[in-house]
Amino acid sequence: MEEILNIVRGMKPISLDEMSGVKLMNRIDTKYVVTEAQLHEILLGIRENYYAQEVEGNRLSPYSTVYYDTPELKMYLIHHDRHLVRDKVRVRTYVDSNLTFCEVKHKINKGRTKKKRIRVEPIPNIIDNPEAAAFLAEKQPYEVKSLSPHLVTIFDRITLVNFEKTERLTIDCNLRFKNLRNGNTASMAPLAVMELKQDGRAKSLLKDVLLDLRIQPYKISKYCIGTCMTNPDVKQNRFKKKLRKIWKMRNDESEILKS
Repeated sequence: MEEILNIVRGMKPISLDEMSGVKLMNRIDTKYVVTEAQLHEILLGIRENYYAQEVEGNRLSPYSTVYYDTPELKMYLIHHDRHLVRDKVRVRTYVDSNLTFCEVKHKINKGRTKKKRIRVEPIPNIIDNPEAAAFLAEKQPYEVKSLSPHLVTIFDRITLVNFEKTERLTIDCNLRFKNLRNGNTASMAPLAVMELKQDGRAKSLLKDVLLDLRIQPYKISKYCIGTCMTNPDVKQNRFKKKLRKIWKMRNDESEILKS
């Protein structure tokens, strides 16, 4: 991981304020799961053409996210059963800046995701915050009092943007999960989850590098995978193939790192 960070530290910096000005109006989102070795090669291929986001001198930013769901895990099951319209409710904390937001992600049947959020003070259960409860009542379809904390995801994020500012890449490393209802924990390390947010009209150097490395897009929900990995009793038929691939990639990468 240190070699990866050294590459990122050598890239030109971009501030959080400058990043907020990157507007992708015709956005296409694509996810990938990669090993550390693959990530190293990807960064070598793009480092001369991308900025690295820097926050208070740091280029690796810790995130903590608490996902909420119903007692029956309706949001998880709707995703598992491939409903095109679905919601996620979460509370995300940007650890470096000590900012916390209550967020609703709503996916519509045209493949687009809309995100709404408000800033909140961190408390054990966001439903106990009247402002957040009112926000959730307005922005998502579930009865607010039926929602409770379910899964924590913790990871460190690298954020890159190309010089043309037509795409943004997030790289989530050291990804860990804790199930708040049964206490189980799990990890995807040393794998990383990348998400490319791209202007659909623009050429992408990153995609050319990924093609050369034979890295294919990989649809993945951190919430759903974390739920499966920490709760073997949950319905997960449609995710078994993904889970097998993740376990194989983890095991292969761990053997390489040991050698």
